[in-house]
Amino acid sequence: MKEIPVTVKRSLELLGIFILGYLFVIGNTIIMPLLMAFFFSLMLMPVFRFFRKIKVPEGIAIFLPILLLTVMVALVIWLFSSQVAALLDDFPLIERTVTKHLDNLSIWISNSFGFSPAQQLKFINVQSAKVFNSIGSVLQGAAGSLTGVLIFIGLLPIYIYLIILYRNLFLKFILMWFKPGEHKNVEHGIRQTEKMVKSYLIGLLIQITYIIVLLGGSLLLFGIKNALLIGIIFAFLNLIPYLGALIGNILGVLLTLASSESLSDIIIVLAAITFVQFLDNNILMPRIVGSQVKVNPLAAIVGIIAAGSMAGLSGMFLALPVLSILKIIFDSSEGYKQWGVLLGDERPSKSPIHVNQG
Repeated sequence: MKEIPVTVKRSLELLGIFILGYLFVIGNTIIMPLLMAFFFSLMLMPVFRFFRKIKVPEGIAIFLPILLLTVMVALVIWLFSSQVAALLDDFPLIERTVTKHLDNLSIWISNSFGFSPAQQLKFINVQSAKVFNSIGSVLQGAAGSLTGVLIFIGLLPIYIYLIILYRNLFLKFILMWFKPGEHKNVEHGIRQTEKMVKSYLIGLLIQITYIIVLLGGSLLLFGIKNALLIGIIFAFLNLIPYLGALIGNILGVLLTLASSESLSDIIIVLAAITFVQFLDNNILMPRIVGSQVKVNPLAAIVGIIAAGSMAGLSGMFLALPVLSILKIIFDSSEGYKQWGVLLGDERPSKSPIHVNQG
């Protein structure tokens, strides 16, 4: 049989990627809860195995880790809601502070660009009209979005329970796709995937904790209002690699502007965030997660943006572990190693193209 040309193979692979992306977009309401449940199941497996080791019945040994995860999530939601409630209690002060900042901004625009307050007001009114015209469509989709979130949250523990319960069935299903001689490589890939996901997700939980403590605590020491809320928001946005930290910086400054008239408070917030980020990126997180996630920054950023456009925040959160799993699969397959190289972070020391010096 005539071998398929390499260019045709690569074209078919790219076509397959686009088809998978399209299926992901139209079916993300089904795929995302399953994908999230899969990752959480791997994270909870050590706890499940501990309970089984001490002879706890299988059903209860599965239920207890899920209950523990639910309690942790509930505590985080309670902490966040209490901080938001405290922020709303200061609304009159926030309103006065924001009004003063806007007045100062209006004066600066008038002095710098020659736009009078009346012209600025007219511009704001025109832009506000455009915004309010689009609010109707946003509100129409709000109910559907809320329903989707509730369904997502409701299905997640059920999926986690069933994935752990039928774990051996899924493993058998995967092995049946390969010849017996290939099972050793497949098992190695499965173990690598489980190790990577557990290290990554557990590392993220530890990361959330120490960022809230370090950032929130340091801002509290300097007397910054909403210090804990800034720490919580930054910690969770930081879960989105590269992009989340930038958004967290902006929101931290905006929260500070809303509650303080002092420029020094903004400088303190930015300095604290920079210091915590330095510790996180260069000292703490590399020691916690190590080198489990070996995806280069370009592939990571493109993957995060693509996943966000297809599945929102949950897609952005899961983009990096999904890319890491794909890299493990590609590295373990002879026919797709080049895709593993493309995703990897290993840079050749010299150009692989040898140029003859004539």
